[in-house]
Amino acid sequence: MEKHAWYRTDWHSRMDKSMQVNGMGESTREAYSRAMRKLVEFYDKSPDHITEDELLDYFIHRQGVTGWAPATMRICYSGVKFFFMHVLKRDWHLLSIAHARREKRLPAVLSREEIKKILAQVDTFHNYAYLTTVYSCGLRLQEGLYLEISDIDGIRKMIHVHRGKGAKDRYVPLPESTYSLLRRYWCTHRNPKLIFPAVGRTRNQGPISTIPMSIEGVQGGFRRAKLAAGIKKRGVSVHTLRHSYATHLLEAGVNLRVIQKNLGHSNIETTMIYLHLTNKGMEDAYEIINSLMQGV
Repeated sequence: MEKHAWYRTDWHSRMDKSMQVNGMGESTREAYSRAMRKLVEFYDKSPDHITEDELLDYFIHRQGVTGWAPATMRICYSGVKFFFMHVLKRDWHLLSIAHARREKRLPAVLSREEIKKILAQVDTFHNYAYLTTVYSCGLRLQEGLYLEISDIDGIRKMIHVHRGKGAKDRYVPLPESTYSLLRRYWCTHRNPKLIFPAVGRTRNQGPISTIPMSIEGVQGGFRRAKLAAGIKKRGVSVHTLRHSYATHLLEAGVNLRVIQKNLGHSNIETTMIYLHLTNKGMEDAYEIINSLMQGV
């Protein structure tokens, strides 16, 4: 099979339709489809001719020889399993046992001072407005990119996020300063729909653009600002702003349930990871325990 031909096959079309019906977002569909493309390229034949033994060998090869990380293997398993179970209707035992272990690694988090340093080094107004909004509202990368004018409730100072992960709607608080910043930024392009439209190479496409700024553009802008600010921490990306938002709310005394709601987490256990990212409350823990236990 010709390299990259997977995206032009009927199998790819059927898989994508099945994923859309399943309610998967665009980024998940792309990741699952990419997982199948790699499998098809590896064996260089139509996926319906791949056997269960060959699939087993492929998983072992990717894990042991290629050395894919657990996170990459999870996408591999999920994408391939979805195709063979829901498109080819295979009832293979392997599909029920294929599972990648989860790495118990804590995400990077930035202090408020570090975030201020990074934002001060952002070299364009559109990236500055975007990154400030992502941090101050705790948004995911694509949630911020796809914000529309109709999502902003200026009276209640809330943002309606209805293109979130898992297609779950939520409202998040919109700080007054961020609201003012968004108004000032929108006045630079006045796009009738998008808050962060693609501006084009000449920076004059904003008023008529029908697509948001590119992921690569905002990620590149963040990396440049991070380097200019002298931030050396590992694993720091645009998504780190969301982790930092949650950690800073927790440190300020905001209830964990409120943080869960703002982040759009279905499970409180997902939000509880931020308890491991802060030392707030530990400084005087000894004195509190000592006082409580006096006279016991």
